[in-house]
Amino acid sequence: MDSQSVISNLENLLSQGRESALLRFSLGSEYLKLGITWVAVIHLKRALELDPNYSAAWKLLGMAFAEAGILHGALDTYRRGVEVAQRRGDQQAVKEMTVFARRLEKKLSS
Repeated sequence: MDSQSVISNLENLLSQGRESALLRFSLGSEYLKLGITWVAVIHLKRALELDPNYSAAWKLLGMAFAEAGILHGALDTYRRGVEVAQRRGDQQAVKEMTVFARRLEKKLSS
């Protein structure tokens, strides 16, 4: 199934009132795949409003900001995501977001 079909199905679920952090995360992920970063950001921010401890949503939101060229926003998002992931014991997410944050720090300091 292509991203457009997936988005259509997910948007249909959303319109039926089935909002959840996972649904918003999934929409954000699919829009990001299509390069529609602003819509991805909106859905990922909403996912985090629904579940502020969603490590994967923090990571994907950081990626969306980075793709949109909002590097300071991406760096802040990764840092906040690392804090959440550390509290949850999600070591893989900690490692990934730490690497992404370091790369952005280098890019911003050059």
